[in-house]
Amino acid sequence: MRINKFIADSGVASRREADRMIADGRVKINGKQITAPGVDVDVYNDAVYVDGVRIDPVRREIYIMLNKPKGCITSVKDDKGRKTVMDYVECGKRIFPVGRLDYDSEGLVLLTNDGELAYNLTASKNDVPKTYIAKAEGEIKEEHLKKLRSGIMLDDVMTKPAKARLLSYEKGLSRVEITITEGRNRQVRRMFEALGFNVVFLKRTEIGGVRLGGLARGAWRYLSPKEIKKLKELF
Repeated sequence: MRINKFIADSGVASRREADRMIADGRVKINGKQITAPGVDVDVYNDAVYVDGVRIDPVRREIYIMLNKPKGCITSVKDDKGRKTVMDYVECGKRIFPVGRLDYDSEGLVLLTNDGELAYNLTASKNDVPKTYIAKAEGEIKEEHLKKLRSGIMLDDVMTKPAKARLLSYEKGLSRVEITITEGRNRQVRRMFEALGFNVVFLKRTEIGGVRLGGLARGAWRYLSPKEIKKLKELF
């Protein structure tokens, strides 16, 4: 973030006034005096001082990933008293989940207070890829994968082309990796059901190039600057 915007977001001054403060040598970043308004500041790690007083933006953007377990809903609250993803995250800020993940599914959920990014990630026009690992009863063959890739009719509307590959078939269960760019209600499960397969396990592993990795079930962490940049560069 540009230093003049950082100062303006802190409520100390307008951007124009911040430019004057910077030019007058009243602003320091990590103890170093600056005089150029185009300098960038890391809002998470840099210490900014105006006239010797440290300042912070009134609203700092928060980006979190959660490995959602089964048995909770992807919502801020639930009128039925069920657990929500908010029961697993404690960051001291008002945040909300981006999009949905089924009650019976697990895996990657993003939470933020950045409304613009949340909108862009969930807007159907943006085709943000989301990758899942699905375990389904029965043997899924190449003919079924081709149908998933070309599109499945759901509610009289074809799904957009997906990526799908068989990872394994053992003990009557097919393990498939599938990537979709839509967010219809229970879409992945319904795509398999339309082909006659019952999904017994579903885990989201990636959104927009950001991967869940080895994060434990029910655990959360802040996104790295690199991950945040990756998401924002999608749009």
